[in-house]
Amino acid sequence: MDSDRQLDNCAAVCFLAGDYADGHQQDRRKICSNCDRPVKVCLCNIIPSEPITTVTRIVILHHPHEQRHKLATVPVLSKCLDNCDVIVGRRLRYGVCDILDSLHDDALRNPNFTSRAIYLFPGADTSPSQEINHWKSSKNNVEMTNYVLIAFDGTWKHAREMMRASLSFLSKFAVQVHLDYDIGNDGGTIFNSDLILRKEPFSGCMSTMEAVAHCLRILEPNGISIESNLIEAVALMGWGIWQYPSYAEASEA
Repeated sequence: MDSDRQLDNCAAVCFLAGDYADGHQQDRRKICSNCDRPVKVCLCNIIPSEPITTVTRIVILHHPHEQRHKLATVPVLSKCLDNCDVIVGRRLRYGVCDILDSLHDDALRNPNFTSRAIYLFPGADTSPSQEINHWKSSKNNVEMTNYVLIAFDGTWKHAREMMRASLSFLSKFAVQVHLDYDIGNDGGTIFNSDLILRKEPFSGCMSTMEAVAHCLRILEPNGISIESNLIEAVALMGWGIWQYPSYAEASEA
């Protein structure tokens, strides 16, 4: 009889423990319907109630693998800005984005076409890049305001692959630019990153949201304010990660 009672008690404890574990897992899986992030690291309090208006059109090629990362910055960025298009894929080509198609067609029709589109990626011997401030201050671009900023969102390896795969299309109408370099910072940028989610190949790397924020500082009339709002959101994302390390660990898997 005592043996049967012990078995019953053991089963009850196991049931309660299993029930608690199931509830804990369900809680961790809950996703906020507004910011699309786990409820424990919800960012609704830092997403503007009204998206920030920009003259610049932002187009982001979002690698499919990034959709698996709950701490990716692009979904938050697209909710912060009202003029931001996110394209999930591995390359940009004709037919995937109306504004890019229009720029492509304009460039083919007009040999003297002045590009208002830029794509953000560090330069190399095979793909020279202009520092974004120098590009903006060049003679042909002084009076231009309706810029189109293109960025690649993915790991460093994926971003490089996406840029190269898109080059035959982008080179028809867009100019490659980069953020200012600081030689004393191991080839990184002058901007420090407020959010470290993954190991990067060299110092100066930053999230897509930070890179776009720094570009908008340069391109937009009220760029300092826009950059400040976006960087604040990035910093709070980092705070949330350290508050809930289990999610950070999952994001690196």
